[in-house]
Parts: sequence; C-alpha cells; structure tokens
Amino acid sequence: MALENLISVEFTRAELTQLDDALSTIENVLRGKTINLTPEQRQQYGSIAEQNKLFVNKAKGYMEQYTQYVPPFLDKAEYDKDYDARQQMESRMQRLNSLTEQFSDTKILLDFDNYHNSITFYRNIKFLSGENMPGTTVVYEDMKQFFTAGAPISPPNTDVDKTS
Repeated sequence: MALENLISVEFTRAELTQLDDALSTIENVLRGKTINLTPEQRQQYGSIAEQNKLFVNKAKGYMEQYTQYVPPFLDKAEYDKDYDARQQMESRMQRLNSLTEQFSDTKILLDFDNYHNSITFYRNIKFLSGENMPGTTVVYEDMKQFFTAGAPISPPNTDVDKTS
C-alpha cells in the first residue's frame, strides 16, 4: 500500500532566482553589520529576557525624560544608536524566524515523503532481486548497506524493513 503524499511543492527557476536574489540582498545589507559569536561568547553574553527588555525600555524612557541624570561617562548617543538598531533588527528577525520555521516544517514533510518513497523503492528492488529480475541484484546490494543488523539508518517513527 502506497503512502499518501503529505506535501507537494514545486518551485520554478524564476521563483528560485527570486528567493536567491532576496537572500543575497539581505546578506549584502547585513555585511559588516552583524557578528558571529562563538558558543562560549553566546554563553557569556546570553540573551535579554522579556523582563529585561521592559527594564531597558523603562530606562530609555527615563533617560529621555530626565537627561540631567544620565551620567556623563555613559555615551547616550551610542546607547540610542544601539537601542534603535536592536529594535530594527528584532522586528526583522521575527519575520525571518517565521520564514525559517516555514522552510523547516515544509522540508520535514518533504524529507518524510522522500524517505518513505525510498523505502518503498528499496522493498520493491529487494523483492525483484529475490525473484532474479535482471539488473536488480546490483541495485539491491548497493542499497542494503544502509541497513545494519536488520535496522535501517532512519529518522524516528518510520515503518522500516526489518530484514535485509
């Protein structure tokens, strides 16, 4: 029994070019403006929690309202620049995260479909090889390497051929 196709997606060459051009535009705008932290640096600097965002917003408001209390050693112009850039990046990052999630979820379904259809093909080749269909044994022998000790190298929750 064939599995139901969970998803069907197709991109035209023009759409792929459009996507690639848009990504190139984003990369070009961000070049020299973004940083890649090491895992240790990510751990060191962490991320600002929602409660701390509220604190920063409150401090920003008070600094605007009570300029006389801003310490002279605090570079307010740089603070404002960092604050604005952070706001600008966050809204765009939310959009990019949404797109990344859509890409990821769609790819998961495509991977699932591809894997299960490949298993169906493998099972058929195994059967045909057992029936001595000319030309199938070499394909079966090549594909069975992905099945060790009777279990395939596969993602979780898949119905797989238990014998090779």
